[in-house]
Amino acid sequence: MESLRTSDALCFHVPYSALTMFISREQSERDSATAYRMTVEVLGTVLGTAIQGQIVGKVDTPCIPDPPSIDIANNSSVAWEELNITHDTGSLTDTRNAYMIAAGVIGGIYILCAVILFLGVRERRESSELQSAEQASFFEGLKLVMKHGPYIKLITGFLFTSLAFMLLEGNFALFCTYTLGFRNEFQNILLAIMLSATLTIPFWHWFLTRFGKKTAVYIGISSATPFLILVVTMESNLIITYVVAVAAGMSVAAAFLLPWSMLPDVIDDFNLQYPDSGGHEAIFFSFYVFFTKFASGVSLGISTLSLDIAGYKTRGCSQPEEVNFTLKMLVSAAPVILIILGLLLFKLYPIDEERRRKNKKALQDLRDEESNSSTESDSTELGSIV
Repeated sequence: MESLRTSDALCFHVPYSALTMFISREQSERDSATAYRMTVEVLGTVLGTAIQGQIVGKVDTPCIPDPPSIDIANNSSVAWEELNITHDTGSLTDTRNAYMIAAGVIGGIYILCAVILFLGVRERRESSELQSAEQASFFEGLKLVMKHGPYIKLITGFLFTSLAFMLLEGNFALFCTYTLGFRNEFQNILLAIMLSATLTIPFWHWFLTRFGKKTAVYIGISSATPFLILVVTMESNLIITYVVAVAAGMSVAAAFLLPWSMLPDVIDDFNLQYPDSGGHEAIFFSFYVFFTKFASGVSLGISTLSLDIAGYKTRGCSQPEEVNFTLKMLVSAAPVILIILGLLLFKLYPIDEERRRKNKKALQDLRDEESNSSTESDSTELGSIV
């Protein structure tokens, strides 16, 4: 069932993301469309978090305390275990029902948004004028795409930075609950991260248009590093935790907006390098989405395996010291290392602002040439008819 759900989501997400290339030919308009898309996506995440938090949060799911010392004479440990089992059965049933209701509400919103997208967005067919009449096969196109250096460097850097922030997001709730001791605050802290990401996407869009995309990537993604180090080196403090949450949200916005805004530039560069092999936008976007899902799966696997080895107790009121140390590594050390690796790979990304401007001019010249050729051909045909 999970595989089917993921496949359905990918079938929607890939063409939805690729629409950026077909609603405009202008780089600035594509960047603006990407900024709007990412803003709405993060807003949707905030809405989903709020809906699920309100519905599931009403269900009382207390933590499971450590059992008392074993007393064989009065079988206190046996009675304690039976009490926990009885309590867990009722609470798990209520929790499951709450999650089912939340899933139904969010699924209904998902379908509504998909219908609005289908009815409200129109592709501009003229943005495909440079495609050849006879397109290369899928496997030939895939081979060309995987040989394109800027694309490989971009998706590799994107993989490392995405993995860093997914590790942070996936473990920050547990980190706040057990390591910092803010059990009743972690939902608000997660909401602060998402709201910060939503509000700063317009800022990063302005920043990339003013200072360039590579500069925005370096500053935006690296800005979370000192705060990630701060949150694990200082004593538990709620105010500092909220500051770290806001800073992390700003970097999350940069980490997911900026690489997506760089992808259309890579496709333009590819179209100039292979002018007779067009129509491969879906390949570019599908592998971008694939690496996002791959990073999510790797993050989940690393987190689950690490916490299991450390001795994590599900719903426990407290955790062993090894679990607290592991959570510190998962929300600080590992993301910082992955961010550094990702930024080093982005350093190798060759498309800077000067190259973007040259590509834009070259593409415009090709379109003008093709338009003039088409006009002359129409005039010749009209003259022959007359």
